[in-house]
Amino acid sequence: MIENPSKYAAEIKQEAKRLGFMSCGISKAEFLEEEAPRLEKWLQKNRHGEMSYMENHFDKRLDPTKLVPGSKSVISLLLNYFPSETQDESAYKISKYAYGTDYHFVIKDKLKQLLAFIQDEIGDVHGRAFVDSAPVLDKAWAAKSGLGWIGKHSNLLTKQVGSFYFIAELIVDLDLAYDSPVTDHCGACTACIDACPTQAIVEPYVVDGSKCISYFTIELKNELPTSMNGKFDDWMFGCDVCQDVCPWNRFSKAHREPLFNPNPELLSMSKKDWEEITEEVFQEIFRKSAVKRTKFSGLQRNIDFLKK
Repeated sequence: MIENPSKYAAEIKQEAKRLGFMSCGISKAEFLEEEAPRLEKWLQKNRHGEMSYMENHFDKRLDPTKLVPGSKSVISLLLNYFPSETQDESAYKISKYAYGTDYHFVIKDKLKQLLAFIQDEIGDVHGRAFVDSAPVLDKAWAAKSGLGWIGKHSNLLTKQVGSFYFIAELIVDLDLAYDSPVTDHCGACTACIDACPTQAIVEPYVVDGSKCISYFTIELKNELPTSMNGKFDDWMFGCDVCQDVCPWNRFSKAHREPLFNPNPELLSMSKKDWEEITEEVFQEIFRKSAVKRTKFSGLQRNIDFLKK
C-alpha cells in the first residue's frame, strides 16, 4: 500500500459527501491538550449534574489512541438535521434533532459505509465509528479539524450553515492529510447567553449542564426541581433556544435525509393533544425517535411540569 495521505483524505471527503454528510474534516489522533484543563474544571464544578458517565474514561476522552489503539487520524463528519417544517407554534416543543429517526442509527449506518469504502479503496485500515455514545469530545475534534468553531453556547458553529447538525467520527489507524482549525466568529454577540431561559450559559463558552433544559427533560431521572417552575419555555424534550437565536443559524438550510422527516402527526399536535397523549400514540409517533430515551413516563412528567 503506497502511502498517499493527501489523496486518501480527498477520496474520503468525496465519499463522505456522496453519503450525504454536510462536511468532513480530518485531524491527527493525539492528546487534546487544551481540552484537558477545561474538562477537569467543568467536572470539578459539578456542571455535569447527575450525568455521572461524564466522569468516566477521562483519559480516553482526551486521547483517542487510548480509545482506539494504533489510531492516527480522527475523521470528523457533520450531518444536517435542520427541518423544513417545525411544530405548531403554540404546542409543547421537542428539539429539532429528535423529529425523525434516531440519529444514532442513521449516522452509524453511514459511518459503516464510509469505513467499508476506506477499506475497499485504500486497504487494510482498522478503525471505529462513534456517534455521541462513547467518550469522544465530538465538538473539540470537529473544531480541531476545521469544521467550525465552538460558539459561546458551547455548540459547534459553521459560517455557512450555523449549528443544526450532528457530529460523528471515524477514528482510524491511517495517516491522512490534516485540516487546520478556523477562527472564532462570535464576536461581541451574546444572543445565546441572553436568551437562555435557565441561565445555563454561566459565562461565554461555558454551559452548566445541570441547569440546561435538555438536561432536565432528558437526563434527569428524578423529579424536576420546583425552582425551575415556569422557566422551561414550553420545552418538553430538549431545547433549541440558544441555537434558534444564534445569528449564524439564519443560514440553516433544510436537510435532505428522508429518515429525519417527522411523523406528520408530530407537527400538528396542540398542547391539549400532548396533555392527552396515550402510550400507544407515543409509541407510534416516536417509534424510531430519540425521544424514546425519556420514555412515555418521562415525557408525561415533563408535560405535567409545564402545565403547572
